[in-house]
Amino acid sequence: MKVSIGTNLKDGPWGGGNLFAINLSNFLKEKDHDVVFDLFDDDIDVILLTEPRKTSESSAFTHIDVNNYLKYKNNNAVVVHRINECDERKNTNNVNEYLIDVNKSADYTVFVSNWLMNLFENQGISHQDKKVILAGADKNVFNSKNFSSWERGDKLRIVTHHWGNNWNKGFEIYQRIDNMLNQDNWKDKIHFTYIGNLPNEFKFFNATHIQPLSGNKLAEELKKNHLYVTASRNEPSGNHHIEAAQCSLPLLYLESGGIPEYCNGFGLSFEDNNFEEKLEEIINNYDEYLNAMSGYPFSSKKMSNEYLELFYELKNDKKNIINNRQYKDLYTNNIYFFKILNFINLIKKLIFKR
Repeated sequence: MKVSIGTNLKDGPWGGGNLFAINLSNFLKEKDHDVVFDLFDDDIDVILLTEPRKTSESSAFTHIDVNNYLKYKNNNAVVVHRINECDERKNTNNVNEYLIDVNKSADYTVFVSNWLMNLFENQGISHQDKKVILAGADKNVFNSKNFSSWERGDKLRIVTHHWGNNWNKGFEIYQRIDNMLNQDNWKDKIHFTYIGNLPNEFKFFNATHIQPLSGNKLAEELKKNHLYVTASRNEPSGNHHIEAAQCSLPLLYLESGGIPEYCNGFGLSFEDNNFEEKLEEIINNYDEYLNAMSGYPFSSKKMSNEYLELFYELKNDKKNIINNRQYKDLYTNNIYFFKILNFINLIKKLIFKR
């Protein structure tokens, strides 16, 4: 089977969508499937549309490219649209409407959380063929090896990490923790480390700030800590808490977005008005939460297996899918324009080399 993933892969620290594409492509290749990141071949079985916004550096192709590929090159490909974004995450006002329109070009839709699927259903997404596949991280990198749990009497080392620097990533709470480190009842009990990018003009005064890390270096840094906190708001899924959980860190997480679906049973949730209370609670019962971490289930292997099973299912039902396909306005009138689009995409790939 040949799968095309619509992501321009990046080396080093980037975002969760980049990690998803890397993990899925590696898994598919290990299973002897062909993986490409463009629409040049005429024998693609499954097209996975991941980032249709052509202004995004990580976008390998858009839904318009997909529509033209189906019309002019290969009508037998099945199109899956993975939705992992929404306006609510960054307080934008055009993403949801755009993705709902993009989704009309897909044969099947995958959401990264039930929260996100419900959000789009309530806002009018019409696609009936859909499911949720929860994300996962690479256990070859993020695992419990060399993790040392907290010993009472020592400072509890708290950590979080984000590639994105939007305020909704949780900086209201992270700033609160930074301020807590000035207070007599906290400064000798906890230490806080933030790994990643910061909002413009934002500064920590007491916490430790480390520039973005990825892969083994990130895993090593996470394992120097005892507790993971995420205060990200309206996050559809996120990878950060998954990576920490696989390193055995119990999770203290804001009850918001899709993150609770990944964290429930492996830590403690908090609201804006009870963070310190919940931090005290997880400290007092740390061993209980630590013992649960060995059963954390969300890995990239589990996630990728679910995608592969879906791809097989869709491929086997290809005839019905194609017969029932409702073609959207293709925006182009002839094959020559499609060839020009392919040439533009090739230039884009050379500029943003994987």
